[in-house]
Amino acid sequence: MEKLTAKASIGIQKPVSEIFEAIVNPEIMQNYFISKGSGRMETGKEIFWSFPEFEGSYPLTTKEIIPDEKIIFSWDPKSVVTIELQKMSENDTVVKVSEEGHQSDEKGIKWAIGQTEGWANFLACMKAWLEYGIHLRKGAFDFMKTN
Repeated sequence: MEKLTAKASIGIQKPVSEIFEAIVNPEIMQNYFISKGSGRMETGKEIFWSFPEFEGSYPLTTKEIIPDEKIIFSWDPKSVVTIELQKMSENDTVVKVSEEGHQSDEKGIKWAIGQTEGWANFLACMKAWLEYGIHLRKGAFDFMKTN
């Protein structure tokens, strides 16, 4: 059975090196995506991310990092996330995210739609923070909190 891929991409008006650092460095990522990270993303390293809307922390394992080009990690045993950075000019970068893995069945289709939505939000939040210093995610998903 064919595997599904969730995809999202966006252009960010910042140098590729600044965007790369904003992804691998939890201190920066806390401004737009996670509430806490246990460490920098490094090849072969397991780290944990916490999110403001959910209890606990979630493990991920970094599979491969090519500085300023590509980050590959897994946070779900069935899928692999690839973030590619494409330098368009000195201050213009395209960020492409794909997450491949789940089977092409009803459950997999729901997963792919949800992950596509999530990655599009990740990119919008990163763009808002890096370009304008806006915490776009703040309060955006409070309705999802498990109380």
